[in-house]
Amino acid sequence: MRPVVTYKQFFSQTCFNSIKQLHNLVNTDPINTQKSHQIAAKSVVSAPKKSLFLDACKLFDEMPQWDVVSISTLISQLTRQNRHEESFYIFSRMLEMEIEPTEYTLASLIHASTAMKNLNIGKQLHAFSIKTSLNSNVFVGSAVLDLYAKINTIEEAQMVFEDTHNPNVVSYTALVCGYIKNERFNDALKIFRTMPEKNVVTWNAMIGGYSQTGHNEEAVNLFIEMLRENIVPTQNTFPCVVSSAGNIAALNMGKSLHASAIKTLVNVGVYVGNSLISFYSKCGSMEDGLLVFNKLGDKNIVSWNAMINGYAQNGRGKEAIEFYHRMQAKGVKPNSVTLLGLLFSCNHVGLVDEGYAFFNEARVENPGLLEPAHYACMVDLLARSGRFSEAETFIQDLPFDPGIGFWKALLGGCQIHMNNELGELAAKKILELNPSDVSSYVMVSNCHSAGERWQSVLSVRQEMKEKKMKRVPGCSWIEVGCEIHVFVNGDRRSGQQDEIHGVLRCLFDHAAECGSSLSLVV
Repeated sequence: MRPVVTYKQFFSQTCFNSIKQLHNLVNTDPINTQKSHQIAAKSVVSAPKKSLFLDACKLFDEMPQWDVVSISTLISQLTRQNRHEESFYIFSRMLEMEIEPTEYTLASLIHASTAMKNLNIGKQLHAFSIKTSLNSNVFVGSAVLDLYAKINTIEEAQMVFEDTHNPNVVSYTALVCGYIKNERFNDALKIFRTMPEKNVVTWNAMIGGYSQTGHNEEAVNLFIEMLRENIVPTQNTFPCVVSSAGNIAALNMGKSLHASAIKTLVNVGVYVGNSLISFYSKCGSMEDGLLVFNKLGDKNIVSWNAMINGYAQNGRGKEAIEFYHRMQAKGVKPNSVTLLGLLFSCNHVGLVDEGYAFFNEARVENPGLLEPAHYACMVDLLARSGRFSEAETFIQDLPFDPGIGFWKALLGGCQIHMNNELGELAAKKILELNPSDVSSYVMVSNCHSAGERWQSVLSVRQEMKEKKMKRVPGCSWIEVGCEIHVFVNGDRRSGQQDEIHGVLRCLFDHAAECGSSLSLVV
């Protein structure tokens, strides 16, 4: 039995060279095998965990003895290193040897099938677990639950959860993630509230799910609740909640989150730093974003893109271009997001020639960067600057059929420069491409209205009425103190209407005075 124990010890480590050395020694000098076991075991314990288990299958085929623990350990190590095909090969050899797998073996293999997004293999393993009465085991059940939640139906995942004996926090978290993925937030919240135990992964799943689906206030509120429960946030917690604060432009809340990250984390990593840069950009505070950028120890392309796009979104195109040149000087290669930020920056300040130069440079030197969004941005840039003949030619020369975004960009430029004829063509294309989009009808109606084509306006509105389309009113918001106030057009819900109207009157009077003074000067 001594060789089995030793091989078990070696397979639990990630230093394959030591295993291979032991394997060679066993084959060449069996007499000294036991002594070699002890020496090699010590070297493995202190070895760096960077091996890729080269030739694992060959080595395993030539092992003199094996047992379920050593095989399960190797399968687990292979799956952790994303060598899933080899792990299934070892599993097949295990079955050939009539060695019965344990719950740990099956859990590793089911996780491998999830990583491979192979539902067929996962279902076969699930069936195997039922046959061997391991399906109700919490490790197997959690693995199958995770499989179905990610690449199958949430109903199947729910059934597996109900069949799992004594589900643990991993089981609950997998089910919560499944509900969030399917945007069944009430079900996710119900499970979350009834969980007997929650860990930081569970909280991160809820916060991340709400954040990524646009439920920004809920994400921020959950983070606050998490702190009240004395759960310490991690590097994975802050990017989601900071992003949510940025989406609702809650500057004070975001600054509090920034302070919390500095206080909680030993080191504010690049992912948290990038989310903070984007947050400050969305709130219009580029100076604070630049401070975060300069303090980041390890910057990546996302860090540079966050700054470039931040400057572009805030109408500071020239600074965005300067930052791009600074990035080039550091030897950082741009990607498609970088190029899009540059084109947006040129668009916002009317730098048509510069935008053309960046686009053509990419088309010649790195055409792989170009995506439909870049072409659409160029159409928008040309249309906004009134260069309609170039915009039409650009659309005609596209290497693909233009989508609705191209015609909306063209229509927007036509509205600005009152190009009614081309606007009519763009409006017709928009309604043909997406006859069920409310925003398209509103945009076309506004275009007709700007061109004083009232009959066309009535026609569009009548069609909207017949299709029972309702326009979703736009809103704006402002943060006062720690409270966010939201307003829509004609909003009468505010309890401070008198104060609001009073400030508006002061603004109008001041604008009128400025206008009078300007006319006198002229």
